[in-house]
Amino acid sequence: MIITKAEMSDLDDILELQYIAYQSEALLYEDFNIQPLKQTMEQIKKEFEEWIFYKAMINGRIIGSIRVLIKDKICFVGKLIVNPEYQNQGIGTKLMRKVEESISNIKTIELYTGNKSIRNLYLYKKLGFKEFKVEKINENLSLIYLRKEIGE
Repeated sequence: MIITKAEMSDLDDILELQYIAYQSEALLYEDFNIQPLKQTMEQIKKEFEEWIFYKAMINGRIIGSIRVLIKDKICFVGKLIVNPEYQNQGIGTKLMRKVEESISNIKTIELYTGNKSIRNLYLYKKLGFKEFKVEKINENLSLIYLRKEIGE
């Protein structure tokens, strides 16, 4: 597996993978109107202008991706996705490690996930993230915000 920065030409494949990867989240929350399933090509291209996208590839096929935004000396992580066929093989962990290796002069990484996303919460806590805020969105969803201080 190879992890590198994604290019604009990869966005079609990343968006398609995003639609596949977020099906399980939509089922979990019984909501198929979540932003990752509604994001358009125009929107992801605009996001690409500000965020750094990484891709995980096996045999020339994108099987995972992650996005980061550096702002105010904080690295914000968004949309860590792995093709369901390749989940539970350490790819998400490797993508997160790539982010940590790639950022310099940044001491804090932040991200969020839904309260029912037990596998995500397990992964992030295993990687050293600690919960610091909960935001109730509706009766079915609360967002759990997690933070990791690099060097801890």
